[in-house]
Amino acid sequence: MTTKDSRLIVSEEDQITKVRFLDRNILEEANIQQIGDEIAHLIEASDNPRLLIDFDQVEHLSSAALGTLITINNKIRHKDGQLRLCNIDPQIYEVFVITKLNKLFQIHEDAAQAMSSFK
Repeated sequence: MTTKDSRLIVSEEDQITKVRFLDRNILEEANIQQIGDEIAHLIEASDNPRLLIDFDQVEHLSSAALGTLITINNKIRHKDGQLRLCNIDPQIYEVFVITKLNKLFQIHEDAAQAMSSFK
């Protein structure tokens, strides 16, 4: 499912689409746009999307990347889907807290917790 130019590693498990990032730093506008487009295609391909975004290797996120996450969340909610985030670096999580995005997203410590939280 992952194309050779993809910025993502995508897999399916128990009807949940798991997304991981190839990049440690998600800062460049072109990469963020590509990531957003790729995830939007995953959402559009499902009637009831269940998406887990794993930030395991990510060290830095730009504000534009946070904006893309909000857009992804809105697209999933529009389709009555579910979104979970996991493995967010403590420094990045602090930005989620400051911006109150930790209230918008369901954030879990690890992928196993996030997987078990899907209904």
